[in-house]
Amino acid sequence: MTAQGPDGPIGFTCQSFSSLSLDPPLVSFSPSRGSSTWPRIREVRRFCVNVLAADHEHHSAGFARSGTDKFAGVSWTPAPSGAPVLEGVGAWVDCTLWNEYDGGDHTIVAARVEALGADPQRLPLLFYRGGYHLTPRESS
Repeated sequence: MTAQGPDGPIGFTCQSFSSLSLDPPLVSFSPSRGSSTWPRIREVRRFCVNVLAADHEHHSAGFARSGTDKFAGVSWTPAPSGAPVLEGVGAWVDCTLWNEYDGGDHTIVAARVEALGADPQRLPLLFYRGGYHLTPRESS
């Protein structure tokens, strides 16, 4: 998740993301209640979901760290909201905060889709059972 904050770009790695509704177009994700970045993105209310590509393990690890400049050396372009779209992602979804719900030790966020894009040539980065995995291309 990325956003353009008052002092520059901000972001974090989020483990869960899913579609929620077609009408209106909504998506959902669940940041930890202990996140120091989600409250800063919540204030901006506009953010971009970056679906990392298979060769983006370094982004996944880098955006999961606290207390570092997560955008050091990271190339990006602005989404319509101004939020960073990381270079080479498989897909991106530009969103506006819709609502939040109690999810125990996480917050369940519903966000309205404002714009999106995808590169069908890029395989997604998958994290499953404690490790990164690749999905082989299906045979045509």
